Amino acid sequence: MGNAMRGVIAFIPSKHCQRFLVGDLKEMPLDRTLDLSSRQLRRLPIAACFFDELVKLYLSDNNLSSLPAELQGLRKLQLLALDFNCFEELPAAVCRLTQLNILYLGNNKLYRLPGELGELKELNTLWLEANYFTEFPDVVCELPNLKTLHLGYNQIRKIPKELVGLEELRSIWLAGNELSEFPPVLLEMHFLAVIDVDRNKIRRFPCLSHLKGLKLIIYDHNPCINAPVVAEGVRRVGRWADSSDDEEEDDASKPVSETTAEVKELPTEGE
Repeated sequence: MGNAMRGVIAFIPSKHCQRFLVGDLKEMPLDRTLDLSSRQLRRLPIAACFFDELVKLYLSDNNLSSLPAELQGLRKLQLLALDFNCFEELPAAVCRLTQLNILYLGNNKLYRLPGELGELKELNTLWLEANYFTEFPDVVCELPNLKTLHLGYNQIRKIPKELVGLEELRSIWLAGNELSEFPPVLLEMHFLAVIDVDRNKIRRFPCLSHLKGLKLIIYDHNPCINAPVVAEGVRRVGRWADSSDDEEEDDASKPVSETTAEVKELPTEGE
């Protein structure tokens, strides 16, 4: 009843109806965090943009497809959650929030990112999973402090060599894309700790034992004929994950259907 009522009221632009959806936005929360998730919102109330000391703003799971220009007034905002909405383009105001550290954009309808996103030099966490990207958004390579990048469940076929310039990057999540080979650029990124290429189309994995920073490689659900060789102590999630390297070399010469090595399914949730 509550959600159905919210869904109807969301179409009515009156102040009274908007107050029903978001409450009375007169005073900034003491913890400088505003959570308006799951309110059936189709527009962000302008009043929320006047809390100029706000640090965290959660707008997840609404029906938003745009944001007011006044949002850029939130100069101290460090976390913005816009996941599970209806954005086809990233609102320009977001690119002017230069103190952002964390930006959640997963489960929208994004297929590209504006060049202005490169202005977010403090950004260290970017989630873009389950959107409509068919090409890697190159502007991501202009985010020098990026530590975590989630681009899973898009339709990306290739990762650009420019990614190697992100020397702070530690975790990259690329599950559920269209990669037909292990991205060569990742072989040069010795500082990576987590690589997820689960559910792609990779048939053969190169040796990864030289990646001294690597702690976890997730490669399950690929049509691969071998497991990646890794350094001691690196956790592997995928076919032949429990085999020794010598056993993998023997198994790689056999058809997958004849291989009796145990397939170990482990959680792929990260962070």
